[in-house]
Amino acid sequence: MPEMISYCGLACHECGAFIATQNNDDAKRKEVAKAWSREFEANIKPEDINCNGCTSQSENLFSHCFECEIRKCGIKKKVVNCGICNNYPCKIINDFHQFVPEAKKRLDEIKSLN
Repeated sequence: MPEMISYCGLACHECGAFIATQNNDDAKRKEVAKAWSREFEANIKPEDINCNGCTSQSENLFSHCFECEIRKCGIKKKVVNCGICNNYPCKIINDFHQFVPEAKKRLDEIKSLN
């Protein structure tokens, strides 16, 4: 599976929802729904687990992607991910990265190459 980095720096190609979608794997969808329901204290159903990655042109995205401020900003600025944005890091991404430091590390590496 090719590497895909989301706007915020998450590795889509390592995400259970992305993997389940790419492989059309209902058992993986069920596993991810159960884990995310527990982790996020939400009622996520296996049929909710469909995502081609937030940077794709697909409408087949996990529901949060449609409301994600980071994604909206990336689309507006026409960047592949926040690591190549002239304003990186910004407040929106800094707030998110407090919870996901590995995504910050990934974007910092991308930024250092540009």
